[in-house]
Amino acid sequence: MTQSLTDPPSGLTLPVWVAAAARAATQVLCGQTFENPQSLQIPGRDQALGVPVQSAAPLQEGEQALAISHCDPGPGLDLTRDLEIWVQARWRQSQTGCLETDWLEIVPGEGIGRKGREGDLCASDFARRLLEANLRDLVSPGQCLQLEVVFPRGRELAQRTSNAAFGVVDGLALIGTQAEVQSSASPDQLRASLDALQLIAGASDFCGSLTLVIGENGLDLAHQLGLADQQPLLKTGNWIGPLLVASAEAGVSNLLLLGYHGKLVKLAGGIFHTHHHLADGRLEVLAAIALQQGLGVDLIKELLGCASMESALQQLEKRDCAEADRVWQAIAQAVEVRSEAYLKRYGAWPMRVGAALFDRQRQLRWTGMTGHSLLAGCGLGIHLQGGEAGFDPSLR
Repeated sequence: MTQSLTDPPSGLTLPVWVAAAARAATQVLCGQTFENPQSLQIPGRDQALGVPVQSAAPLQEGEQALAISHCDPGPGLDLTRDLEIWVQARWRQSQTGCLETDWLEIVPGEGIGRKGREGDLCASDFARRLLEANLRDLVSPGQCLQLEVVFPRGRELAQRTSNAAFGVVDGLALIGTQAEVQSSASPDQLRASLDALQLIAGASDFCGSLTLVIGENGLDLAHQLGLADQQPLLKTGNWIGPLLVASAEAGVSNLLLLGYHGKLVKLAGGIFHTHHHLADGRLEVLAAIALQQGLGVDLIKELLGCASMESALQQLEKRDCAEADRVWQAIAQAVEVRSEAYLKRYGAWPMRVGAALFDRQRQLRWTGMTGHSLLAGCGLGIHLQGGEAGFDPSLR
């Protein structure tokens, strides 16, 4: 049963709104009257979802079609709110005919994130499966459908994300692993993480070790490293402080925090809810620890003037790679010290907290001393290029 336009769905991820526009454009290309709302099939669900589309029309005497939708991510702070989405559909010519595996081609248009300047569309597996599930019935055997997706404001909005830190350029990535938005800053997201934690800790084979991964990139790296084979993984968003306490209460004895350096650096400054709308201070934390590590005042002023954490890291590495590693290892150590201090505010638990930070290439680069020990215990120890990190506990 689809939802009516008088009660349009909200809180849907970007791939859903793209899929609705894509199906509307393809319907028009096929000579049909496009449906509004679009009845979308969601992988893994029996019930279709009604998603409104702004408009759809044929172009070039019916050889192409264009549809437009507007993203509604629901309540909360989300930069994709009211994002206009254009999807242009056309039949792609092929002398040999399209095979079953290549009947759909998705072209990244203006404002769509790519994997590098000449790279492919940056889209999640869910986004691709969603498009395939909702377009296959409109494409006859032997036909090849080409979709060009455009976010007119995508390039501008991408400047306010960390996309570039992970090699995504030119616009917004078409990511999302489910239909509904799960805000990493919402209480519902925290509740879901706490429920997942209870399931993990309550399992009969739970041995007391847990890796708390920050975001999708952390989860992907944890699987690549083989951590999932060694101990349970729990993906979290921005509610790191409450999850630290809940983990200790649940009986976790060894907790590894695995995350992007631009996110975990906030913990080194005592910020345990890491959503950027609530608190930042990352460059200030970097500057304070750089000063403690003996960097000169002139360089620290340059770091404070950088536009982002990534540019600050590049500035440090350009000057002296070994020195940059030493600073970041000190930050990883500070994450551990501050996390243990945070726990002590709420109780006395024997849980050890380790930190492991990765860079924009999703390479594991820096750990605190406990993090290094926990990884080594999993057979995944890394070499600390700058030696043991030094952190002055007085910064607590």
